[in-house]
Amino acid sequence: MNLKPLAEQTLVITGVTSGIGLTTARMAALQGARVMLVARNENALQSLADEINASGGQALYTIADVADKPALQAAADKTIAAWGGFDTWVNNAGVSVYGRIMEVPEEDFRRLFETNFWGVVNGSRIAVDHLRGKGGALINMGSEASDAPIPLQGAYTASKQAVKGFTDSLRMELEGDGVPVAVTLIKPTAIHTPFPEHAKNYLPYEPKLPTPVYAPELVAEAILYCAEQAQREFFVGEMAKLNSAMARTMPRLYEKMNESLLDSRQNSGKKAAALRPDSLYETHSQLQQRGAGERVVLETSVYQQAKLHPFLTGALMMVGGAALAAWYARETYPFARAKPAKRLAATLK
Repeated sequence: MNLKPLAEQTLVITGVTSGIGLTTARMAALQGARVMLVARNENALQSLADEINASGGQALYTIADVADKPALQAAADKTIAAWGGFDTWVNNAGVSVYGRIMEVPEEDFRRLFETNFWGVVNGSRIAVDHLRGKGGALINMGSEASDAPIPLQGAYTASKQAVKGFTDSLRMELEGDGVPVAVTLIKPTAIHTPFPEHAKNYLPYEPKLPTPVYAPELVAEAILYCAEQAQREFFVGEMAKLNSAMARTMPRLYEKMNESLLDSRQNSGKKAAALRPDSLYETHSQLQQRGAGERVVLETSVYQQAKLHPFLTGALMMVGGAALAAWYARETYPFARAKPAKRLAATLK
C-alpha cells in the first residue's frame, strides 16, 4: 500500500495536549505535515497551535471529547474544509485508573471505556468513511497491555485489549473488501509521560511506571513511520515485545511473576495525595510531554532501530558476525593467528 511522504500529509491526532500525542504533534509539524489538533482543553490547544504555527508549521485545533462522536466528526469536517481532507488519523487519546478491580467504581470503568475504547471506535469509523475512497492510514494506540495484562490497571488493560480486538477485526474487514486504508496498532511499553500523574488513583500510594521507561519520542517516531509505511502492529520498547511474547507463550509464568511484584513495580514510595486532579473527568491546560520526577529514561531502542532500518541492521549484523567469527578463529586455531605470509609459506611446504 502506497502512503504519502509525511511532508505531504495532513494528520488528525487526538489527545495532543500531553505525553505521546503532544510529542507526535510537534514531531509531525517539524517534519512538514499539517496537523489537526484534537483534545478537550481549549487553552492547551490554543497554546500548542500557536507554538507550531509560530515555528513555521501548520496547525489547527478542534475542542472535542473523543467519546462525543459529533464533536469528533466536527474535527474531521474542519480538516476537510481547511485542507481538503486528511491522510492519517491517529487515535491516541486515553486515560487510566489505578486500583484493584473490586475497588474501582463502575462509573469509572464506564468513563474509561468511553474514552479508550469508544473514542477509538468513533475516530476509526469517521476516518475510514473519509479514507476509503482515497487511501491513507489509521493508527490506533494500543499498549503492551493489549497482549499482557497489568495488575492494578484492570480497567485500562481491558480497554486496550478491546482496542486490539476492534483494530484487528477492522483491518481484516477492510483488507477483505479491498479498502486502501492501512490499519496499525501501536503497542508501547512504559513511556515517560504524565500517565501516572493524570490517572485516577485508588491505591494508598502514588503510582509510578515500572522500569525500564522509554522516551515518548520513540512512540512518536513509530507513529510517524507507520503513517508512511503500512504496518500491522508496532511494538515500542524491547519490554513490550518481551512481555507480549511471554504472556502469549508462557501465560502462567507471566502471571506469577507479576503477582509477586504486584505492588512494588508500580509503587512510587509516596503516600497518595488526598486531593489529586486526574484526566478521567477533568482536563489539563499545561502542555507536559514527559512525566514528573527524575527517572532513568531510555532514549533509544535497539529493537525499534532494527524495525525502522532493517537493511542497515542486517548489514551491521553481518559485519559484526564476520568480525566475531574472525576473532573466534584466531583465538581457537593457532593457524588462523599466524601472519598471512607465514600462513602462505606453511601452505606451500
